Amino acid sequence: MNKVLLVTGASRGIGAATALLAARQGWAVAVNYAANALAADAVVRAIRADGGNAITVQADVADEAQVLHMFETIDATLGRLTGLVNNAGVVDVTARLDQMSVARWRRMFDINVIGSLLCAREAVRRMSTRHGGAGGAIVNLSSAASRLGAPGQYLDYAAAKGAIDSFTIGLAKEVAAEGIRVNAVRPGLIETDIHASGGLPDRVRDLQHLVPMQRGGTADEVAQAIVWLLSDAASYTTMSLLDVSGGR
Repeated sequence: MNKVLLVTGASRGIGAATALLAARQGWAVAVNYAANALAADAVVRAIRADGGNAITVQADVADEAQVLHMFETIDATLGRLTGLVNNAGVVDVTARLDQMSVARWRRMFDINVIGSLLCAREAVRRMSTRHGGAGGAIVNLSSAASRLGAPGQYLDYAAAKGAIDSFTIGLAKEVAAEGIRVNAVRPGLIETDIHASGGLPDRVRDLQHLVPMQRGGTADEVAQAIVWLLSDAASYTTMSLLDVSGGR
């Protein structure tokens, strides 16, 4: 069976690390990006330079029309999908609930939750034996914030990731008999650009004293967990919420 993987938000950070590692393990990878085509192209070039097979696919995962077009492009270029990593996500600036706007919440849930639901729906339509597929694996990116709550920082992000945990559990049960495994990885403090996008470029350094291992993690350490969950080595693993958080 051809191993065809879509990684959303794969132009940087955990998504890029996952795309690179999966390609080295034999996956043909669709590298999704919303806006930064140059960064996505760089990931694809790195994969191809290493002998792998990859393409870029542009889509805002919160936009249904763009998601449908992305999946059609993958169908036509790489073939029928057998793996999905729902990695695309956003944070926002640090704030309390009483300082937040509805517009902020809509953006947070449109991208982090509805985007994951949309991509998973299209993946199930291709992977499920009920739809003539050969099975597959879905890995959702949650966060340690889903159980910590992120008070005083971004509890709306934590709430969105709590929704991802519930979605992972429900979908895993729904499609387990159709050849699809569904799991989530919950990273803790990881050294990526997402902190700067939320206005806290030094967040990992400032909070690493709260981590029992006394350091932040790397994108590659998270990617290792994701790619394992995608692999046949995890063939009896579904409905898992795997913490990659240094003990926090």
